[in-house]
Amino acid sequence: MRYAPSDLPVFTLTTGPVDAYPAVLRGLASTVLYDYDPAFQATYQRVSEKLATVVKAQTMPVILQGEPVLGLEAAAASLIGADDVVLNLVNGVYSKGFEGWAARNGATILELAVPYDRVIDPAEVARVLTARPDITIVAACHHDTPSGTINPIAEIGAVVAAHGALFLVDAVSSFGGMMVDAASAQIDLLITGPNKCLGCPPGLSILGVSNRAWATMKANKLAPRGSILSILDWEDAWRADKPFPFTPSVAEINGLEAALDLYLAEGPEQVWARHALTAAACRAGLKAMGLAIWAAEESFASPTATAMRTPEGIDEAELRATVRARYGVVLSSGRGETLGKLTRIGHMGPTAQPLYAVVALTALAGALGALGHSVDVGAGVAAALAVIDAG
Repeated sequence: MRYAPSDLPVFTLTTGPVDAYPAVLRGLASTVLYDYDPAFQATYQRVSEKLATVVKAQTMPVILQGEPVLGLEAAAASLIGADDVVLNLVNGVYSKGFEGWAARNGATILELAVPYDRVIDPAEVARVLTARPDITIVAACHHDTPSGTINPIAEIGAVVAAHGALFLVDAVSSFGGMMVDAASAQIDLLITGPNKCLGCPPGLSILGVSNRAWATMKANKLAPRGSILSILDWEDAWRADKPFPFTPSVAEINGLEAALDLYLAEGPEQVWARHALTAAACRAGLKAMGLAIWAAEESFASPTATAMRTPEGIDEAELRATVRARYGVVLSSGRGETLGKLTRIGHMGPTAQPLYAVVALTALAGALGALGHSVDVGAGVAAALAVIDAG
């Protein structure tokens, strides 16, 4: 089915894909150079060096040519060997799903799980590590997006580092929208992408790799080589004098450079503050309208997304469809165990602007009213504006 321009949404306020910044779209429209043209090889190295200032890993970042699910699967395949004991920290659908990849090479998988509206307690991680000194790798999802919750990754990283295990972190939907880098959280393998808070389309994975992680992957006989899943093949690809394992996504690299230029020009702290203010305004408005967020405590909620519990008697899919049909606003559903239980409002990249919180609140209020669940939209907007004005 083809949609006419009038059928397209006015606002895409989802948790990904998000709309791209105009400068990123212009970057994507740049000339697509031959990958062995010296001009592109210089561009690739320049982009990698800019990325290094943001990722803050011990080594140069790796760019894999596929959306971040590629990076996550590649990380599991490359870092985890048959003799490893992996502690997987589960507080949502995505962290739970990582176990399938983690177990593929025959590793022993242990799980520390909490309800999906809560976050992982670093003290509990320490307890498990003390009880199982044979744990070699700890895996966590920083922002488990289907729940809109954010784990205390730096505190967990300190516990993991003290134990001596490697720390693998999915930071796909937090990176660029809040403080998270490999150094500050003592992360050995950070997996993210530019398609969330950096405001790019989905097409690349970004990895921050520690020296210990490189050594572990090189020693892992099961780590992919000569494969789309290979991280090892891309170790030196950032250098202009080194060949690419295969053709990189030239247009996506151009778009990534535009995104990094925007991020660095605005300043990371300012970008993070913009995301946090948008989330705070949105949550204040929801509460003022008598609606509940999914997270059991507001301190668990992510600055890059707000998950709203579905009101009693409301069909969540019908709610989102009504929001889109009546107001041209697209929101995200839950996933897996949270499907039908919550609606997610993304605050990522271009949509991490406080006024978009007001857009989401008014659209939700109107749709809920149409479905027989009236809320005080005026109170919601007033509460959101108060947060924005104070910010």
